[in-house]
Amino acid sequence: MVSAYEDLTGVGTPVLDRVSARGFIKDSRGYRVFRVFNILVLLGFSALMLIPLLNILALAFSDSVPIVAGRVGLWPVGFNLFTFNKVMADSLFWRQYANTVLYTVLYTAIAMFLTTSFAYAISRKNLKGKSALTWVALFTMYFGPGIIPSYVLVNRVLGWHNTIWAMIIPGTISVFNLLVMKTTFENFPVELEEAAYVDGMTTYGVLTRIVLPLSKAILATMVLFYAVGMWNSWWNAFLYLDDNKLFPVTMYLRNLIASSANTAGMSSGNPDAQVQIGSNIKSVAMVLVTLPIVCVYPFIQKYFVSGVMLGAVKA
Repeated sequence: MVSAYEDLTGVGTPVLDRVSARGFIKDSRGYRVFRVFNILVLLGFSALMLIPLLNILALAFSDSVPIVAGRVGLWPVGFNLFTFNKVMADSLFWRQYANTVLYTVLYTAIAMFLTTSFAYAISRKNLKGKSALTWVALFTMYFGPGIIPSYVLVNRVLGWHNTIWAMIIPGTISVFNLLVMKTTFENFPVELEEAAYVDGMTTYGVLTRIVLPLSKAILATMVLFYAVGMWNSWWNAFLYLDDNKLFPVTMYLRNLIASSANTAGMSSGNPDAQVQIGSNIKSVAMVLVTLPIVCVYPFIQKYFVSGVMLGAVKA
């Protein structure tokens, strides 16, 4: 039987023997081995995720000859900015870039308003019809309408063909995000809301002045999910839009990938320039498209981690 001064994780090692000169308990040998192994495994997974990104960056800044020869790895070969200059000089690229920003801001704002309102409503135990509303949301999660009914609804019935609403409204509420927010709201202490009601607050006051300020982590997480989803979206534009002035920048990238061999229109008739653009234009476009999200993510990472931990099992 382990004595009172022995640590179970130390496999019979007395705690007093593992106390450092500063008074801190030293880590056991098994824990140190586990920590080193854990770090190595995480570094390996990080490398697997970073290698493709570094390869795209290297291709974007490399010359066409080493790209065609397959000599570009994680570092640019024959550094140049020719394709960057050509893509960034295209007015259509910036027009579609601005469209993406507009779509992302509007979509995220509307989606957060609807998702928050719906989630808070079905998280109330005294709401009549709560089970029916939840069931309707879950039904749409497992049974989608299909492409043809969605196309007819948006283009013919609602008349949103070639409008920004065709990009923003369909798919505004994510059922997964809805259920996560519902669970978060259900875990709030009931005493807080009861005290607010005693002080004369309405339901909207409780939501806006108590619940939402205490839900910054999950709200930031949902904003990230919605914003990234819309920023990377091109399918709705492919279905509902014909005017390239309304396309998001992901359609610009999609069209480049689909027709990367035909680059004469952007190369001013120079054969070398045509080869250059055809070799790395896809990588350049990917770098320019993903750059804003990569820059924004570090600033909301702490909220993202906190939001994910809200659904964790706590002992």
